[in-house]
Amino acid sequence: MEIFSSYNIIIEASIIVILSFWFNGISKKTNIPSVLMLIALGIILQYVLGYLASSKPDFEGALEILGIVGLIMIVLEAALELELKKEKIIPIIKAMAIALIGLVSSAWVAALIMHQFIPDMTMQSAWLYATPLSILSSAIIIPSVSELSEKKKEFHIYESTFSDIAGIMMFYFLIGGLKPSEDNGVAGFSINLLITIVIALVASYAIILVFQRIKSQAKLFLLIAVLLLLYAIGKKFHLSSLIIILIFGLVIANVKLFFPGKLATFLEKEKINQIYHELHIITLETAFIVRTFFFVIFGLTIVLSSLFSLSVALVSILIMISIYAIRFVVLRAFFGGDIMPQLFIAPRGLITVLLFYAIPKEAQVATFESGILLFVIIGTSLIMTWAMIKEGKKMGSLLDEIDQEVLARNKSEDALWAKNESLKIQESAVPLKERSINQSASDGIDPEKE
Repeated sequence: MEIFSSYNIIIEASIIVILSFWFNGISKKTNIPSVLMLIALGIILQYVLGYLASSKPDFEGALEILGIVGLIMIVLEAALELELKKEKIIPIIKAMAIALIGLVSSAWVAALIMHQFIPDMTMQSAWLYATPLSILSSAIIIPSVSELSEKKKEFHIYESTFSDIAGIMMFYFLIGGLKPSEDNGVAGFSINLLITIVIALVASYAIILVFQRIKSQAKLFLLIAVLLLLYAIGKKFHLSSLIIILIFGLVIANVKLFFPGKLATFLEKEKINQIYHELHIITLETAFIVRTFFFVIFGLTIVLSSLFSLSVALVSILIMISIYAIRFVVLRAFFGGDIMPQLFIAPRGLITVLLFYAIPKEAQVATFESGILLFVIIGTSLIMTWAMIKEGKKMGSLLDEIDQEVLARNKSEDALWAKNESLKIQESAVPLKERSINQSASDGIDPEKE
């Protein structure tokens, strides 16, 4: 049977997209991340392919491309939702600090664990393997926190986005250390970052001013193509390319802030608003499609037997304990006692897998089990699922209590209103009787005799 014929691939891809849409619906009702369902679908397809096909195609190239495009779309999607206002400066700074402290601390402890328990793992390689495992997955977090309060939802969007960007920058900084001829140290890295920010701002202003004048209806995929081009060229020149995507998203989402005073006269506000809203929709749709195929293909490449290794379980559980222990300390320091369910919303996902495949050959360790990656991704996702379900039940019971209080108050108010109406009727009856007596007296009629 020809599984990979043109029409079969179209049928299979269409069914996967339909199932992914259905998984999203289930996720909203149950708080189970759709990513877990997509990975499970990929694992099932792996066994189906093994039964029907004589050989399995190599998916690693497709996984890397999907991961890069998905990463760009997810960061752009998050940036388009970030409003830069004075009252949000403190929450943004707080989220950035938590993301950075959590990232570096988690990577350091995970590196120590792997250096200790994995043979032939040098500390330099351990840092490279630990960094992807320390990055929060905005691909999982952003769609999963929509039911939380606005304040907590914004925190998770800020934190996961900063964790993505800082984690990727840290990973490539560590890779630079593998090649002394290309390693410019902290000073060189800071200059690189500054150059990237300047290029990002110039490119963002230029793109907005040019694209608002394009009259063609098919310009949004052209805009995405330009962003992909800038990202790829930036990577070729060893720039922090994700900063370009983030800054463009922030500029177009906050045009009033970036085009103040006389600069605002260069804008055609209606067209800018139209570009923003249409770009938001296309980014959401593209991120959904890319995320769907990325995690299904990841499921197809998983070696399940590695999960049943005692050493894999030991290292993975120690890493997960360190993740939540560090997160508990950091969140308590910044938020006090109000750290639920934020404490357990720390899944690993798309970027973890993408960076794992980007580890250079000279830093790869043959004794590292890829099952550790899968164990941590599934484990942190399941813990988040449990926390979100628990929070959903808590919110449900809280709403029930509020409904009961409102109902009791309404009943009390109704009873009070009825009592007041009764008193009014009684009070109005007394003057009526008095008027009747007075009228009878004036007519010469004795009321008592009557």
